[in-house]
Parts: sequence; structure tokens; C-alpha cells
Amino acid sequence: MTTAAALRRELAGAIHVDDPVWRRALSAVPRELFLGEAVFRPSTAGWEPVHREQLGDDEWLSLVYQDTTWVTQIDGIAATDAPGPLTGRPTSSSTLPSLIVRMLDLAGIREGDKVLEIGTGSGYSTTILCHRLGDKAVYSIEYDPHLAALAADRIHAAGHHPILITGDGLAGYKGGAEYDHIVATCAVRHIPPAWLYQIRDGGTITTTIGGWMLASGLIRLTMNEDGTATGRFADDQIGYMLARPHERPPRPTFHQHPGHTRATRVDPALLDDWTGHFLAQLAAPSAELMATGDGVILVDVATGSQAWTEPAADGWTVHQHGPLNLWDQVEDALTTWRSAGSPSQSDFGMTVETDNTQRVWIGTPDGPSWDLPG
Repeated sequence: MTTAAALRRELAGAIHVDDPVWRRALSAVPRELFLGEAVFRPSTAGWEPVHREQLGDDEWLSLVYQDTTWVTQIDGIAATDAPGPLTGRPTSSSTLPSLIVRMLDLAGIREGDKVLEIGTGSGYSTTILCHRLGDKAVYSIEYDPHLAALAADRIHAAGHHPILITGDGLAGYKGGAEYDHIVATCAVRHIPPAWLYQIRDGGTITTTIGGWMLASGLIRLTMNEDGTATGRFADDQIGYMLARPHERPPRPTFHQHPGHTRATRVDPALLDDWTGHFLAQLAAPSAELMATGDGVILVDVATGSQAWTEPAADGWTVHQHGPLNLWDQVEDALTTWRSAGSPSQSDFGMTVETDNTQRVWIGTPDGPSWDLPG
């Protein structure tokens, strides 16, 4: 029989992280406490609940200590309560351990720092923070009251008692401000102003910038004395679920209208590239992206504008309808990126101005840029 402690050590040893203290935290924190008795995994029927009881202890622990994100809730239904496979969207998960420590490492967290975590989730990452910093230096906020209560029970069972708050993480928690670091385990469409007000000068905000096309970029921003924040994106190809207040409104019904048609200037396959996909989202931030067997469809949630591509004898054509020419916006951004040499995401940066204007740019703050939605 392989013990949980041995599996933890094996997992920690296989994960690369610049600061080895995070590996020691992974070796110490029992992840099985935070997954409960069931998780979801994808199947042909949707999200299939997998119960500890059906696997047995050894196989369950082997599952727990995979470097994998395990979904624990679908549309508010916990895996333990699911009557069978569910279709829907994940609303909570236990993030893969390597990503947790990557985020904390990127943030530059060290002993003596005070941290606000946005998104307690299962409580696993909160406990890793507590193991390193001590309970009094860790604040964590969770939007879902049921998840918050469950996480609190599990964190306490692990022997830790950080400051836990139930509420909207986008508002931060001014009761503990100022923080040395804010780390978000959810994606945001833009940096909430409250986070900026609650970080000390020289402190950092580490989060993923996401959106309704489900593209993302991992960034660490540093607060400057003049009230601005700046930083560069990492090359990590990771994504988090959007913070619930930033999720898209109901999807509009898609009906193909004649609109106008022209030849494209770029291949829609560029949107298969991680950075190309991110650029498309920057260029059309209120649009969704859907893939077809022959191309892509863009539908703007705000205006109902549409664009879809189709193969032609000598390349691709695009059909556009509505007040926004969505493909024009995406195509211009992709063309700009290619003109700059198609740099990776680590060549992108972001600036938050004192008036809360937020721009993502290529190369330098004076380079080509796109405003994030407010």
C-alpha cells in the first residue's frame, strides 16, 4: 500500500518551482482532505462523478495526487450530490498543485508577507499559503457561501485558522489591507479597482486576464508609488474559471445573416495559437468564439454582431453582420502581432493607469495596445 505521505512527496518532487519552500508545503498538506468523497471527470456523457467508495482507498489516493485539476462542482452541484453524469460548466475545482505553487512563486511571496487570496475554492491553496506564512498572514475570500463553509471545515481539519471571508472577491477585503500580495485563483476581465487600493506600494497582484472567448494570460502586476500598476505576462498556458461577476451574460441566439463578405487577410487557424487566441479576445472583448469544422464563428454578446469564416478556393472568406465588424477587429490585431514578429505572450505587458484605464501592450508600454473592458 502506498501511503498518502509518500504520494505527496512524490508529487512535490516532480514539480519544478524556483523556491523549494513551496515543494515542502506540497509535501506537508494532505490534498485528500480538500477533495471530499467525490470529484468530476470528463466523459462522453458529460461530467461524470467519481466516488472514493467506488475506487477504493489506494486508487482514490492515486487520483488525488495526480498533478491534475479536479472539478468539484458543476453549475453549483457538488460531485457528491450528482445523481450521474452532468452537462454544464464547472463552477469550482481543486487546481492542479503545480499551478498553485507556480502562481505563488511568480507572485514572489516570502516569509513575513501578508497575502489576500481571491477564491478559497476547496481550501487547498489556502492551506499551502498557511503552511508557509502562518495563519495570521493569510486572508482568503470565497464568493459561494456553501463552498466557503466547506473549505473552512477542511482548512480547520488540517490544523490551520486563517482569516476566511465570504463575499465578492472582486471587492477584496479592506479589513486586512494593505497587502503585500493579492493572488487570484479565478480569471478576471480587468483588474478590479478594489485590489489596486488594497495593495501597498511595491506589492503585487498575480492573476489571469481572461474573457468570454476563454483565452487567458497569466500576469504579475507591481503597484507603483504614482498609483499605476505595471507588469509583464508569463508564457504559461494556463486558464482559470472567470470570477462569477465577470462571466458572460446569456448567449444570444446565432442566426446567419447575409451581411457583407470579403476575403480574409489572415488564416483563421491563427486563433488556434494560444497567443493568437488571446489577441482575438483583446480585440473583440465582448465576443464569444466558436470553432466549426471549416473555420470560426464570432458572436458579440453585447450587440449581436456576427462574423464567420469559410474556406474559399484561394484562402478564406469572412461574412460579417451587425454594428461591429468583429473579424476586422480580430484581423487587425493579428496583423499587428505578426508585423511585430509574432512574439510569445512574455513579450506582452499591461499597464493600469490612475484613472483605471487598463491596456495590454506588445513590447513596451508605447507599443501597440488594446484596452481591457471596464
